[in-house]
Amino acid sequence: MKDKIPFNKPPYTGLEDEYVLEAIRGDKISGDGPYGKRCQEWFQNKLGVSKTLLTPSCTAALEMAAILVDIQPGDEVIMPSFTFVSTANAFVLRGAKIVFVDVRPDTMNIDERKIEAAITYKTKAIVPVHYAGVGCEMDCIMDIAERHDLYVIEDAAQGMMSTYKGQALGAIGHLGAFSFHETKNYTSGGEGGLLIVNDKQFLERAEVIREKGTNRSQFFRGMVDKYQWVDVGSSYLPSELQAAYLCAQLQNAEKINAARLKAWDKYFSELRDLEASGLIQLPTLSEGCKHNAHMFYLKVANLEERSAL
Repeated sequence: MKDKIPFNKPPYTGLEDEYVLEAIRGDKISGDGPYGKRCQEWFQNKLGVSKTLLTPSCTAALEMAAILVDIQPGDEVIMPSFTFVSTANAFVLRGAKIVFVDVRPDTMNIDERKIEAAITYKTKAIVPVHYAGVGCEMDCIMDIAERHDLYVIEDAAQGMMSTYKGQALGAIGHLGAFSFHETKNYTSGGEGGLLIVNDKQFLERAEVIREKGTNRSQFFRGMVDKYQWVDVGSSYLPSELQAAYLCAQLQNAEKINAARLKAWDKYFSELRDLEASGLIQLPTLSEGCKHNAHMFYLKVANLEERSAL
């Protein structure tokens, strides 16, 4: 039996062992320790945003976003029909009705030309998903949101190190979310995520929600004498071990990105003749977008052809 090609190989730099062991032997492994703070500072500097908060998963980051924009039962949230279940679940858990909008056949991102027709008086937010690390048409989406007084929450699970017209994906809408699942370009040891806060009105409450609805973060900064329960929330802190693993990857972020892009470019170059013959369609990159080679996909005519291939 021939060896099977693995679905994915999580990135590994060689520093993970050292950093995780150091975290294990440290004084704090429950979260927001030295490695957690280093990661969050790295992202804040890299993305140029007000605040970033590590989470146990991208799903958790999206759930926090749903709480922050105050999704209530009956509210409508617009998102692409082609996405992962977490994008919808985060808002369904708050009682929202999901309004799906079809995707563009070229980029597989939400068709920005169809969003406005889906808006009603119940619409609360738009959730664009940057498929395969290629940015949605964010200028158009942000314009629609501003005119209709809607929040924009970027599901940038696949978008770390990608940009749209020079802006980092996840750092354009009011809120954004990254994933560090093992299938992503960067991982924090199998699972992990990041909430990106771009709108300053959410800064303080994001910390509270992440700390089970308490002002514990303010307590550790000496802002209050004791912390108490002040809002809704849940346990959205990852362990220091996850942060240590991720920190090793961030130190090599450019190297990892370059290797992926090299492989992606190789596929694209070698498969262009098949596309020219009409046998397959290759990925499309939007103008002004810099992608991160998250995945390389092929499109064929139908299910039967795909199964045969």
